[in-house]
Amino acid sequence: MPCFRSFSGDIMKFSLLCELCLAQVCCSLDSLCSRRADGSMFLRWAPLFPQEIADQLLGKMAATGILNDTTVGIFRNCKELRLRRASISCCPVSAEAFHLALCPHRLQELDASWVSGGLTGANVVSGLAANMECRSSLQRLSINGLHLDWESLVEDGRVPVGFSSLQGLKTLILANTDTNDASLEDICNLPQLETLDISCSGVSDLTALIKCKNSMKSLIIHRLQHLAMSPSRLLFVLGQLHALRHLDFSDDHFAVDDSHMREGDETVRQLLEGSSQFLPSLVSLDISGRKRVTEEAVQAFVESRTGLVFLGLLATGISSSDGLCSHEKLKVTGEANENQVCEALRRYRDRECFTREALVHLYSLTTDMDKPRPDMLQLVLSGMQSHPTSLHVHLVATACTFNLTTQDLAEAMPVSLLTSTVTQLLYAMKTFPNHHQVQKNCLLALCSDYILQDVPFDKYLAATLVINWLSSHEDPTLQRMAVAVISILVAKLSTEQTAQLSKDVFIMKQLLAIVQQKAMVGVVDSTLKFALSALWNLTDEVPAAARNFIECQGLELYEEVLESYYTEPSIQQKVLGLLNNIAEVEELQADLLEEDLLEHVLSLLQDTQVEVGVRYFAGGILAQLTSRPQGWTLDEELRSTILKQLHTSIMTWTRVEREMVSYRSFRPFCPLLQTCQPPGVQLWAVWAIHLVCSQNTSHYSSMLVMEGTTELLTALAAHPNTHSDIKGLSETILQMVEHQNHLEASSNQAEPRNS
Repeated sequence: MPCFRSFSGDIMKFSLLCELCLAQVCCSLDSLCSRRADGSMFLRWAPLFPQEIADQLLGKMAATGILNDTTVGIFRNCKELRLRRASISCCPVSAEAFHLALCPHRLQELDASWVSGGLTGANVVSGLAANMECRSSLQRLSINGLHLDWESLVEDGRVPVGFSSLQGLKTLILANTDTNDASLEDICNLPQLETLDISCSGVSDLTALIKCKNSMKSLIIHRLQHLAMSPSRLLFVLGQLHALRHLDFSDDHFAVDDSHMREGDETVRQLLEGSSQFLPSLVSLDISGRKRVTEEAVQAFVESRTGLVFLGLLATGISSSDGLCSHEKLKVTGEANENQVCEALRRYRDRECFTREALVHLYSLTTDMDKPRPDMLQLVLSGMQSHPTSLHVHLVATACTFNLTTQDLAEAMPVSLLTSTVTQLLYAMKTFPNHHQVQKNCLLALCSDYILQDVPFDKYLAATLVINWLSSHEDPTLQRMAVAVISILVAKLSTEQTAQLSKDVFIMKQLLAIVQQKAMVGVVDSTLKFALSALWNLTDEVPAAARNFIECQGLELYEEVLESYYTEPSIQQKVLGLLNNIAEVEELQADLLEEDLLEHVLSLLQDTQVEVGVRYFAGGILAQLTSRPQGWTLDEELRSTILKQLHTSIMTWTRVEREMVSYRSFRPFCPLLQTCQPPGVQLWAVWAIHLVCSQNTSHYSSMLVMEGTTELLTALAAHPNTHSDIKGLSETILQMVEHQNHLEASSNQAEPRNS
């Protein structure tokens, strides 16, 4: 047993390593490749890839969205990159690129479903048939969603070929194509055909299937709108398929025109009530969406078919039949319980009508969910990914997502699953910008501290989408959530991303409008606090944003807020924090040099009844403004008073245990730490650095070293004119950094013990 575990573990490690390597190849494709004259890529150097790895590389390129006419060119090298199971589903690949890159391979399987770029079914078949090896090697072909366009072969002067030229085919998927009766005649000449899917096609007569009576094992004929066969004739044809094990004769129950459904329902009724000798090998039957099926008929059918393993009953209204529960091995799609709904989501991933139906029932099941269900969330995610443009699917799926990730449920989910889910939510917000309920559902799901703080996803895109949503909605509850999400997201952005986001003055105006709206009535609520936090973070080390703030009359508004919310420290801290950001920008300091404003800020610094957090930020503004005597335009006596009060007040501050502030960098502190600065300015800077370092030593000590701030502190501590209070704090900070460096060095030197 230990050997088995080790072997199993090695396989998992190998799979993970392969995944990482393939991802890296995809990211580095440009640097690994050169270009041919036609612009297509080729690997400058390529080892002989194991065949399975070549298949996985193609699949990875398709999954990451980088497979196109240019990149697929690397597979023209059939010697080192040998494909057997190729998937280019949903990729923009043209007929020419397909012929050059894929057709020369000895393919066993090909999935070219929903390929864009003008590729047709005729292109696929003629290209594959041109390779004599493919004619016999290809066993599975899926061209779901493609236009067949056989006429183009004649117009181009090429020899017409059909599916029957691919004699090795065992599985053929032609759902959502313009397959017609003539095509079906050709298909049924395939000697080894076992599985055929012609769902949602133009076929009207299935008589040709009789030619496959000894080979056909699985027939999928979902929603054949053009079918023109009487129940008796259809049952006669189906009855000839002696080897048939799976029959899917389901229909779209959402269809407005159900005239064709009546005859189909009658066929199903006769099949259910008929003899068990009809299709004796049948173990799987799907009749989901058939509205006129009776519970008695289904019960009789199940009882007479002891070998039945699957029955599709979604949207029939009879999946709750008592008789179904007694068959433990029978899997059922329906709406009666969790198992049936989840089975429906698994089996009907590619069918919008059934995905919608199953999600509606899943929503009811998850309304009061109290246990984490990553399996359900994965099914919901798959449904959204399979139907990216379906409003109906996303409307229900986003609501299910909220149910499955609300409160503490998200924390028990795999992070990778949450990343994919949030990415899909953002896609939904982008795709359906004017649908209020979809936007609301996405916002509700996003409004989670754990997701926003700990789950990796494109936070810049999320912030942009939520801000855009905020511009056209005034619902107080949703406004509060949107502003909360924005305030957290902005804090997570890099300085460059924040700067990019801040270029849009509209964002600043939106948030200031919310602040003004709340301030006019003197309300203190979470929406106001989140809006102030967002503005604070937007202007952090982003001079352009600080300038936009001033140009949008934000300074005047903040002066009013500062005075009117004198007894609200949580509000004052956020207001003063933003004013700190402005004070750090040398060219904007003049905008803050107003005597009334500075005297008010000075009064906050001096007031011992005011919280340390408020006094701290008041001190920061004053320290920055008094650090440049050449820029000071007010009375010199006021500057002297401020510098004196800075030192006096700071020495009375008590240690702050909670995290009060975080810094992206210490660059704004560097001018304040110069040995020529007044003691009050220096003291505020070293007190601030000591505060954050004592709360998160490992993070800030490395920042101090990387940015050269330790050198400034060393010089300050060594300078003979430095005040003893400043010396003491500077030396303490340097000791913390030295201790942290020692800990990290010891940790790096420690060798893992062999197990």
